[in-house]
Amino acid sequence: MFLIFLRSLVFNVLFYAVLVCLAIAALPTFAMPPRAMLTIAEWWAKATLLLMRVVCNIKVEFRGTEKIPRGPLVVVAKHQSFWETFVLPGFFDHPIFILKRQLMQIPVFGQFLVKIGMIAIDRKAGVKALLDMTRRAREAVRGGRQLVIFPEGTRRAPGAPADYKTGFAQIYSSCGVQCLPVALNSGLFWPRRTFMRYPGTLVVEFLDPLPPGLPKDEFLSRVQAAIEGATGRLVEAGRKEQEQLIGSAPSYRGAGS
Repeated sequence: MFLIFLRSLVFNVLFYAVLVCLAIAALPTFAMPPRAMLTIAEWWAKATLLLMRVVCNIKVEFRGTEKIPRGPLVVVAKHQSFWETFVLPGFFDHPIFILKRQLMQIPVFGQFLVKIGMIAIDRKAGVKALLDMTRRAREAVRGGRQLVIFPEGTRRAPGAPADYKTGFAQIYSSCGVQCLPVALNSGLFWPRRTFMRYPGTLVVEFLDPLPPGLPKDEFLSRVQAAIEGATGRLVEAGRKEQEQLIGSAPSYRGAGS
């Protein structure tokens, strides 16, 4: 475990060093079209994947990429780690996220989010926030963008009970486009609330798209069943691999609670 600690420490130093360098490199892109900023973000994701493999012995597999529809789309993804927030956008032509308003207040990073058109939400604003979020999401998707939503609203540790909110179903209905469910097991390797990075094979699986126009209850049921079923399978396989690599699967904060 000491070796994993050491590798995690080295990884984090290099990860943030790369981030600072790319943030400086991104400054001229504030005067360019948003695509230039997204390109810098894609470089960051690719550099991170390389560091994960070389430093931490974390391999990454992307399954079902052939299922990703072209054009306007609602993407509903499991959220276990910070990792997927900057890696998933690389699979879409013009991605957009819904995120908490506080992120917009971070110097430089907040301006970057504004520049590329991310949708900020004030979670304390209740129904008004949901209506505004839905309107802006509909406009963005009908303009050709791919909207990425984490339906549980925040990161959930592997094994924690599902906690799907209903607001994303309203957005899906309003946008009138296909929905792409995404399962993953990133929380096993890049857990929340710790700098530790554990070895193994991180898997992201793009599942069968759902058609537009499904009734709300049917949509909620099918999305949750698809994502939770696939995620459970990926987490179980990842834990077995970690037991072989390091003797036992690490414990994760919030699992089962």
